[in-house]
Amino acid sequence: MIQSLPIPVTVDQFLNWYPLNSTQLRYELHNGFIKPMPPPTGDHELVLAFLTKQILLESDRLNLPFYIPKIGLIRSIDSESVYLPDILLLNRPNLSNEPLWKPKSTVTQSASVPLVVEIVSTNWRDDYFTKLGQYEAIGISEYWIVDYAALGGRKFIGNPKQPTISIYYLVEGEYQVTQFRDGDRIQSPMFLELNLTAEQIFQAGDLST
Repeated sequence: MIQSLPIPVTVDQFLNWYPLNSTQLRYELHNGFIKPMPPPTGDHELVLAFLTKQILLESDRLNLPFYIPKIGLIRSIDSESVYLPDILLLNRPNLSNEPLWKPKSTVTQSASVPLVVEIVSTNWRDDYFTKLGQYEAIGISEYWIVDYAALGGRKFIGNPKQPTISIYYLVEGEYQVTQFRDGDRIQSPMFLELNLTAEQIFQAGDLST
């Protein structure tokens, strides 16, 4: 097992240290401290695979120059932080303007990132608090939080808690949010014609369906 560093490090130190060839462990840098990500569950990975397929199919249908890397990192603009989203949709033409892309698979510019998706796990506060603020600061135009297991706080997904997809989108530099549950059709500002319901996404992880 690769051990994380127990002392504050810079973004450059983290990127030089990051084990890109690791297939078992994933890491992020939060305000200078390396944070191991919890291992994904099978349900998490099925939802991830389903969404990746749907987003790429819609991108191809619209002939957009987007793709999703296996590992792609986002560097914060105002802290010693680097994030590893579950789904990082990249705008390929702008990657030539990203000095860290080729050597470190890392982007910093909003023009490179049309969409980010985080699928909620036990570290749900990172998705609803930390990453929400950082992705907004970077200027990422659209951010999905897919809470298929209703793990987030009640103030985010309601009381009683229920599976919810929260789509945050920039309006004059600030995120606004629309939420989707059950049979609600997903309304994505990036993919206006996406024919997909919240329930279809939630059921992707259910082996009984």
